[in-house]
Amino acid sequence: MRTAVITLAAGRHRHLLFQQAGLARGERVPDHYVVVSMDDPAIGPLATRRDPAAEVVTLPLAEGRLPLAAARNEGAARAVALGADLLVFLDVDCVPGPTLLESYVNAARDWALLCGTVAHLPPPPRGGYRLDELHNLAQPHPARPIPAHGQVLRGGDPHLFWSLSFALTARTWKHVGGFCEAYTGYGGEDTDFAVSAAHRGVDLWWVGGAPAYHQHHPTHQPPVQHIDDILRNGAIYKGRWGSWPMEGWLRAFEARGLAVYDHAADAWRKAEPRPLVRAPYAP
Repeated sequence: MRTAVITLAAGRHRHLLFQQAGLARGERVPDHYVVVSMDDPAIGPLATRRDPAAEVVTLPLAEGRLPLAAARNEGAARAVALGADLLVFLDVDCVPGPTLLESYVNAARDWALLCGTVAHLPPPPRGGYRLDELHNLAQPHPARPIPAHGQVLRGGDPHLFWSLSFALTARTWKHVGGFCEAYTGYGGEDTDFAVSAAHRGVDLWWVGGAPAYHQHHPTHQPPVQHIDDILRNGAIYKGRWGSWPMEGWLRAFEARGLAVYDHAADAWRKAEPRPLVRAPYAP
């Protein structure tokens, strides 16, 4: 089975190089490594200097936003054109464990969407992370199943799917039809993909022994820097599937006075900025 690892990048150069180092150290090395550069011309020279050398695909931004859905489709198209039988998608921040690729290969079947475990690493120690110590630094995310090495848990909830680390055969990818490119920017496109797969008879499987380690970087909880993307993409999902995704984030935005839910319209919108109230002047 010929394999391709596909990742998207815009910035995060150090993360990309560490992912590449992890792939090179794996028990199985991918036959192809496809990196989709989203409006980042530095990716090409960077990702082709080391093994496994990347096949670089370039995409412009979509009205100033990262075209995450379109970029995954472009990466998959290149991998399929190169002859890959198994497509493995890794977030640029994710470093594969040494058995990730082999475990995905062993579990791969048509009409199955494979998900490995992901552990979120703490900030790197002085001198950076060491590949052989990543498994000691963090446990897999507790909100998702954690199968043992060699175990596969079938019948997973597609709403728990995330795009940090997943795999599927090229035949299954073509059957699902890829990601919906109406989504741009952050959020929603991965849930849409998993629900689309489920509607086409593709089962979600949690795969043991396919760990990925998410490198630490500053973020916000909830991701307030992405509120515009989340509201827009949430509305696209609602129009396609009849329900709202990312409800935890939407409710968190509401609690902070950043978003409001219009019950009559069944719609979320950004809250109007509150007027500044000044204390009365006292001479």
